[in-house]
Amino acid sequence: MKLRTILPALLALALASCQSGRLTDYANPFMGTTTLWEAEDLGYVPKRGIRASGAETFPGASMPNAMVQVSPVTKFRSGSGYMYEGTSIYGFCHTAMGHWLLCHIPVLPASGQIDPMAYDSPFSHENESARPGYYQVYLEKYGVDVELTSTLRCAYHRYTYDSGADKKVIFDLTRSNLNVSDWTLKKESDHVLSGYQSADGKMYFYAVSDSPLGDVTQVGKLSVVPFLGKGREVDMKIGFSFVSVENAKENLEKEMLQKDFDQVAGEADEAWETLLSRIRIKGGTERQKEMFYSTLYKSFLWPALRSDCNGDYTDVKGDVVNNGFDYYTSPCFWDDHRDKLILLGMMFPDLTCDVIKSVTDMGEKRNGYMPTYFHGDHASTFISGTWQRGIQDFDLERAYKLILKNATVPGPGGRQYMNEYVEKGWISDKDTTGLPFYEEFKGGVHKVLEYSYDDYATAQVARILGDDSNYERLMEQSRNYRNVFDPSTGFYRGRVEDGSWIRDFDPDYPYLQHMWREANAWNLLFYPVHEPEAVLAQYPSHEVVEAKLDTLFTRPWCGEEVENMSGFIGQYCHGNQPGHHIPYTYYFIGKQEKCQHYLNIIMEDYYGMGEEGLAYAGMDDAGEMSAWYVLNSMGLFTYSPADPEYIVTVPLFDEVAFTLADGKVFTIRKEGEGEKIASIDLNGKKLDGWFLQDSDFKQGGTLTVSCTR
Repeated sequence: MKLRTILPALLALALASCQSGRLTDYANPFMGTTTLWEAEDLGYVPKRGIRASGAETFPGASMPNAMVQVSPVTKFRSGSGYMYEGTSIYGFCHTAMGHWLLCHIPVLPASGQIDPMAYDSPFSHENESARPGYYQVYLEKYGVDVELTSTLRCAYHRYTYDSGADKKVIFDLTRSNLNVSDWTLKKESDHVLSGYQSADGKMYFYAVSDSPLGDVTQVGKLSVVPFLGKGREVDMKIGFSFVSVENAKENLEKEMLQKDFDQVAGEADEAWETLLSRIRIKGGTERQKEMFYSTLYKSFLWPALRSDCNGDYTDVKGDVVNNGFDYYTSPCFWDDHRDKLILLGMMFPDLTCDVIKSVTDMGEKRNGYMPTYFHGDHASTFISGTWQRGIQDFDLERAYKLILKNATVPGPGGRQYMNEYVEKGWISDKDTTGLPFYEEFKGGVHKVLEYSYDDYATAQVARILGDDSNYERLMEQSRNYRNVFDPSTGFYRGRVEDGSWIRDFDPDYPYLQHMWREANAWNLLFYPVHEPEAVLAQYPSHEVVEAKLDTLFTRPWCGEEVENMSGFIGQYCHGNQPGHHIPYTYYFIGKQEKCQHYLNIIMEDYYGMGEEGLAYAGMDDAGEMSAWYVLNSMGLFTYSPADPEYIVTVPLFDEVAFTLADGKVFTIRKEGEGEKIASIDLNGKKLDGWFLQDSDFKQGGTLTVSCTR
């Protein structure tokens, strides 16, 4: 079921949004908008005066996986544009995520004299509120109460000015989170403004005001437009498009133009209520319920829609095309392949197929490589895991051609340092001493481990398609992780060009990108996850593995201040993704209860942190940290997301009822108390092992997890 086809009868309920008992009451858009400041939370004493990376989420209004995210900007060139500790607002942008990108088309209502060097307005959290699909704040400098809501491709601004104010609006089109190369704003009529901004894509807009508009004037770099109406309230509806002003106008006409603010806000709330209602929980504390539905909400804000109502989109070559599917941004593969993209498929298989169609379109038009993201590859994991879960409304052979090229052919647009990886089976790094953590080299060890897993994922697609020769080749490549394992230390370790080990090796020391990426050697232990028994066989015995794991969770962090690593349990860093597989290693040595012990600690203490109770242990990265919480609190986790199965953990709640896309319900029940799983029963029959197959999940039924102390 696509969100755009929610039954009108359900939407009729929207006018009574936020009623008592609605799940949207539990979803807090401010969750993840702040960061950690205290050494106890960070894991180190901050000395360098650099803000630690928070979850970098935004509190503004959005529909699920929408084009538009209308949200306040407290600091440009920050994660999402919003930092909770900020005291001033520069505008309300219309795109946002958590990766220092976007923040298109900032707009700010104003009154009186405007200083172009200090036009931002102070605000207070006491006069700020948000719920799914709605945001409100009072701008103290200009005496205006701002309310925002949105549809998939449009934003609705409602401004209520103090009595007697001369009403204006500022378009700050020279700024976004990235460099602005071009922009324009023009008055089309007494009630209409249009234009565009080029910054991380060219975003067009068509704005209709219910108040007559004055002429556009320049105040420094700011474009200022007066509202000439006599009332205190101004409504401005803005349609957006990455294709044209004409399409932005059409989007506005189809989605919002004939609706009032309360109707649009109500429909947004109802869309989120429908989504959140797909997973209903029983038991747990009020705090746990708030965290569950807040993280579920945060899991469905990215990837973002980029096609218009008529199906048009601008492809990576800059051409306007229409291929009959909803076109989305590329996912954050390095972060989200672990869990969020699989959760997306569990909830919305149609949308998931459109995302794969989108990245396939991108890859075919960009050197024939499937898009990568940031440091690794991992589209292969998403495609393999999705297809094997029965979500198959996309062209697997087209996608396979791209991920196979990623895995086998060095070249621009593909994996980095693939010549070395293919020829030698490992990637060299620099042998030097005394490197500060922030120096960037190849990150060779980390890439070898991740490429090994991606090769395994690609091999599974080769097997499905009957490409036996490439299957064998890729499965052999998937064992390249062995080439960077140093048995003398029990860690993965960097090698120099002649094959010898890097001498300056300290497993405690983190790097931004040398040997490993945003991690230290401890946080890469026991990866990759496609053959855990073989990975553990690199150690003399399971007793040695257990001792290593115990040490990992108890050995104190070295105290190094790294702003994108925080939230430690010993050496384990929950605030960044590379080590998120580690706790589950206990399962494979017969110590499941030790894994659950740490999962419980993480869920209880590493979400809702800080003075305000709004911080995560670290970066949410487009929903990965949020999806981690959702899945583990349900009692299922995507240990190897390329494979169609879930490792069973102890649910946080007494009962979780998951409604699948076809209407079937899969229920997970917890019986007893404690961290040790005594038995797992599927529909009354004992489950063999720790893993639930996706085929069983899709059939619906009941999974009972019996626990003991």
